[in-house]
Amino acid sequence: MTELLFDEIPSLDLADFISENDSKRKKFVDDLGEAYQQIGFVAIRNHFLTDALSAKLYKAVKSFFDLEEVTKQKYEIPELAGQRGYVGKGKEHAKGRNTGDLKEFYHIGQEVTDKDPIKEEYPNNVWPEIIPDFKSTSLEVYRRLEQTGMEILKAISLYLELPENYFSPRVKNGNSILRPIHYFPIENSQEIPPDAVRAAEHGDINLITLLMGASADGLQVLRRDGKWIPITALPNQLIINVGDMLERLTNGKLKSTIHRVVNPPTHLMNMPRYSIPFFMHPRSEMNLAALSNCVDEANPKKWDDITAGEFLNQRLKEIGLRK
Repeated sequence: MTELLFDEIPSLDLADFISENDSKRKKFVDDLGEAYQQIGFVAIRNHFLTDALSAKLYKAVKSFFDLEEVTKQKYEIPELAGQRGYVGKGKEHAKGRNTGDLKEFYHIGQEVTDKDPIKEEYPNNVWPEIIPDFKSTSLEVYRRLEQTGMEILKAISLYLELPENYFSPRVKNGNSILRPIHYFPIENSQEIPPDAVRAAEHGDINLITLLMGASADGLQVLRRDGKWIPITALPNQLIINVGDMLERLTNGKLKSTIHRVVNPPTHLMNMPRYSIPFFMHPRSEMNLAALSNCVDEANPKKWDDITAGEFLNQRLKEIGLRK
């Protein structure tokens, strides 16, 4: 495949894939696969999340992060290793760094509503009942993003010449996380470490990440030639990128591209930024061993076999959330 250097990420219409038009579906699959091989990011329109629901969640999230520190800390449960509830400022850092990111966030996990025994693996969600609509809106957004992610994974399956529903049983009741993030204002830049940034360069841990539009610019993606390009989701789009688990499963065929959230100019450091990614994870027992059709003499196996649960635990230690 000829290497392409995108100046912006490709935009695709999910309605083409969901349609019954075979040629539209095939073009969507081909375009998605090429984008994920080249830059690892796409913008998707006609997904299942509405702008109104997104705005409603942002309103609830902002209300939570506006609370006093002592109140927010009531929802931080140290023994959960940051997997549910509130995680305070500077607690997480990128792999390979020690300086904490300039952010605080909240984790909402899978609510298993059937009799699936995997429920025992997941801690209960922690809900700030003092914020109206936080729970109901978060769960509705979670389901709609999960539904969108399921369709993207079907298209990925077809691109990889797998059965269309290859991922479906592997992500049903998966360990996915909705993460509202507050990149808090900095009134005095002298009070933070000189190398501190909103989110240092990193790859995501999971299969795919779905990101609704943030409240401000700052997200950048590292192109193959070493150039950082800015990404902003339009109001009707989701940004959906490949995570490390999917890169590992495909032996590097699909790219988990390094990205970051840069600090704004000095005169805007006192302005907050909000972002809400959905990290789509499989079930912990999913084997991430390279698919046989992604390994050959020209592309030998790159990584040892590991399960999704083992990989997640390894990475949580590397980013400072699990001891």
